[in-house]
Amino acid sequence: MQWDPLWAGYLRFYRQRLPPATTDETFRRLCNPEGPLFGIVAATGSGRLAGFAHFLFHPSTWSNSDLLYLEDLFVDPDVRGGGIGRSLIGAVYARADEAGAGGVYWMTQEYNVEGRALYDTLARRTSFIRYER
Repeated sequence: MQWDPLWAGYLRFYRQRLPPATTDETFRRLCNPEGPLFGIVAATGSGRLAGFAHFLFHPSTWSNSDLLYLEDLFVDPDVRGGGIGRSLIGAVYARADEAGAGGVYWMTQEYNVEGRALYDTLARRTSFIRYER
């Protein structure tokens, strides 16, 4: 399955390890057309998967419409710089617009310098700080 090496690269980039059962369940959820997780992939001209975006819609106390949370975005390092990340985010924006979402948001690590350079051209950075348990 072509998604697996991309997912493994994504987890490696973010310095994460997940049990295989979590990866399997994530993929199962992404393949379920009823949601709640959705995925978009990008392929090279030869049909090889080059990147993905995973997202979900959720209600918000700050909007009358659901928000779209872009949870995962990854482009194969071998093909970065060719517009795939920009295209994936554009496709996510289109899905949000189709659904009438009240907004789109995502987070990234401070050390994701390449990604942040792209994100700064496509969205407004906020001052929120994330806490988690």
